[in-house]
Amino acid sequence: MDKAEAVPRVEKPADDKGNTSSALIDKIQSLGQTNVPQLPKDSNIHCLNIIGQIEGHMQLPPQNKTTKYEHVIPQLVAIEQNPAIEGLLVILNTVGGDVEAGLAISEMISSLSKPTVSIVLGGGHSIGVPIATSCDYSFIAESATMTIHPIRLTGLVIGVPQSFEYLDKMQDRVVNFVVKHSEIDEETFKDLMFARGNLARDIGTNVIGEDAVRTGLINEVGGIGGAIAKLNELIKAGKEEEDTPTQ
Repeated sequence: MDKAEAVPRVEKPADDKGNTSSALIDKIQSLGQTNVPQLPKDSNIHCLNIIGQIEGHMQLPPQNKTTKYEHVIPQLVAIEQNPAIEGLLVILNTVGGDVEAGLAISEMISSLSKPTVSIVLGGGHSIGVPIATSCDYSFIAESATMTIHPIRLTGLVIGVPQSFEYLDKMQDRVVNFVVKHSEIDEETFKDLMFARGNLARDIGTNVIGEDAVRTGLINEVGGIGGAIAKLNELIKAGKEEEDTPTQ
């Protein structure tokens, strides 16, 4: 009996970058397209997205779109250490989330030695407000909105004066940060925060585009083009300042 001929092994087709077709299938399944546009490798700008709900010490349900602070903090450290990155662009479309996680991200962005620009697209609500103001310069889209409201607690709250004092101190941390890193004054910000009648089921204020700029919360109404142009301007100004000899 003749030996059966060996069946030739069929290799999976590979694309230009050597990835197999399974990688393309994964991209189609997760993103709906085969080629995902990204910043070029030689770009001197890093883009940081703050989207969905900012997740704190408690893990949110899997159906929630979240920004995890344990992912963002190492990114910010890497941005500070990487000499190839000269500027940071922060894009916000967030409903807010954990107060301490949001403040931690805000403090890290504000303390970066490199130029930073933020842009609010869609929404920059609640604890997203300090993150938006933490950058050197901030933009908001004309149709974007920001909700300013008092801090709330969920779950079991012990009904003692210390609980309310803790809430008050946490409120002050947010107010002081926003006032320090924007052009809005404390009285105006608190008026927006505690206003009644502007929100159907809560107290607070919803500011849209021009309103955010008018109050001094955000620097300018604009889009992604203006934000990148401003960031390049800040990067160039920083380089010129370094090249200027000291007397």
